[in-house]
Amino acid sequence: MTKIKKILIANRGEIACRVMKTCQRLGIATVAVYSEADAGALHVEMADEAVLIGPAPARESYLDIKKILAAAKETGADAIHPGYGFLSENAEFAEAVSKAGLIFIGPPPGAIRAMGGKSESKALMEKAKVPLVPGYHGDKQDEKFLKSEAEKIGYPVLIKASAGGGGKGMREVWDAKEFSEALAGAQREAKSSFGNEKVLIEKYLVKPRHVEIQVFADQKGNAVYLFERDCSVQRRHQKVLEEAPAPGLSAATREKMGNAAVAAAQAIGYVGAGTVEFLLEAKENFYFMEMNTRLQVEHPVTEMITGLDLVEWQIRVAEGEKLPLAQEDLQINGHAFEARLYAEDPSKDFLPGAGQIQFLRYPMESDCVRVDTGVREAPFGDGDVISIYYDPMIAKIIAWGKDRDAALRHMQDALDNTYIAGPKTNINFLRALTKNRDFAAGMVSTHFIAEHHDALLPKPSAPADETLALAALGVLAERGERMSDDPWGDLSSWRIGGGETDAFIFKSGEKEYPVKVSCPDLKIALPDGKTVQAGYAGSPFDLGFAAQLGGKRYEAAVYRDGPHMHVMYEGHNEELTYLDPLHAGEGDEESAGRLTAPMPGKVVAVRVEMGAKVTKGQPLIIVEAMKMEHTITAPADGVIEAIHAAVGDQVSEKHELIALK
Repeated sequence: MTKIKKILIANRGEIACRVMKTCQRLGIATVAVYSEADAGALHVEMADEAVLIGPAPARESYLDIKKILAAAKETGADAIHPGYGFLSENAEFAEAVSKAGLIFIGPPPGAIRAMGGKSESKALMEKAKVPLVPGYHGDKQDEKFLKSEAEKIGYPVLIKASAGGGGKGMREVWDAKEFSEALAGAQREAKSSFGNEKVLIEKYLVKPRHVEIQVFADQKGNAVYLFERDCSVQRRHQKVLEEAPAPGLSAATREKMGNAAVAAAQAIGYVGAGTVEFLLEAKENFYFMEMNTRLQVEHPVTEMITGLDLVEWQIRVAEGEKLPLAQEDLQINGHAFEARLYAEDPSKDFLPGAGQIQFLRYPMESDCVRVDTGVREAPFGDGDVISIYYDPMIAKIIAWGKDRDAALRHMQDALDNTYIAGPKTNINFLRALTKNRDFAAGMVSTHFIAEHHDALLPKPSAPADETLALAALGVLAERGERMSDDPWGDLSSWRIGGGETDAFIFKSGEKEYPVKVSCPDLKIALPDGKTVQAGYAGSPFDLGFAAQLGGKRYEAAVYRDGPHMHVMYEGHNEELTYLDPLHAGEGDEESAGRLTAPMPGKVVAVRVEMGAKVTKGQPLIIVEAMKMEHTITAPADGVIEAIHAAVGDQVSEKHELIALK
């Protein structure tokens, strides 16, 4: 039995649901806090009690310390778990929780402060003789001085926000001409995300690996490392896919890194779960990056290879218990991967997305597959909304195997059985990534995605025959036209004296693909001249159906939003446009020259003036959304005909920003 009886989780989404699962197993009551945007969220439904703490913007809800403490007092909670993100690494919050007489399930405020700023933490590590990447970590922040420091270090350099993480406030700079613009962007983003525009400058290591050590410490001075995670596969300096243990890492280096991480934690009086992050070079030289004083998003891969529940460890350590295991008791069992399913568009530089989940099917969970999520699909396609106000993560798909090859096969199968329609997602990208030969060989670095860009993000190709056939059957199923043994109950085009042919035109990219289906025998004529015999092999279910194509059975789901169709089957999530003659004109693209906001956000910079001549690719306007900056560039040479937004304006998705003639 635990001493803690009720925990308020000061977070939302997937991490709140994750903590609640452990609490339910331990018999601990849970309290959810939620914003107006999350009133119907899964974490609110799962909790024993829930308290509304404010409007959608995080600063008015999840970042409001007074409101969270008031919710804890109102519900009689005796502890607060901060999750990760929001206030999880906020020393002021940890202090306020303790002063309110509550248990903070995290490290002491002093440890958070010690590692809270990248510059300050690097100074501490330098004193502790932990290897550092060459760079400037001081307080002087004027542009001229920082530029001179960059020149001393030698290009390329990396500008990084001193506070926070997650790739926000970070810019690569390859020569002096780019420095001023990059510095201004990093400082803006840092101030918006963390309320602090201070940056540091470091030498940019060209092909390192990102390897982090999971550490745990109790209040009695004991500390252990729970091995490492390789988080090298990243886009925009944000992690996409993680694994444990790191492929190819020698036992000697593992021990050295682990001991260095434990020493770092003990040097600041650390308590609880933390992560010490390193850059690892080819010869296994490693350099301290930062310490995250919280549980990490990727903690499930550590749980899968150790068989431990790290949230339970957090709770027991917060209660004053000794660590359950000593270093010599810990062992690595097998291998694990975690893939982050995001609402984002990989084809547009992973532009974050938003919108309602219309169809969602996760892989079946087992000893080898786990799904951590904070969203779900409600009946009839009316699912949760990925909001513009928070991180666009939908779920984490986690797979384990007895070795790396087995774990990777389980991950591939899990991704192939994950289907989603609604906002654009990275599901196809994740599938391509896990099936890449170099990734399968463990040849990873922080530049993996850039180096394999064309293979991971191939140019659009013609849709497969199966996709077109299933799209046509999906439209028929939507109408209720399916095979039936009872001719009077058949809603297809069957008629006395003969059948009828349905003609469909689907569009992918700029090309149209005609498909004809003869009813009631369901012979499908495809654009390349092939004919395939089809048949329904089961009743429609949740926007889906089972069908036979040329003797092979497919389970498919086809979701249609106006002219836009999502065709999902056997590891495929493909999008088509259905040129429905009853809805002619739908889906027309914006007229040339109208540059619009890719998603709701705030205009933070306008780089051109009325009448200015611009060239293709020139930055025109910068919009901040989801705490990331998105630069709108000129699609062609032209002249600025009109500017419809100013700095500070809040704009909606598809809001016209600039007219280019």
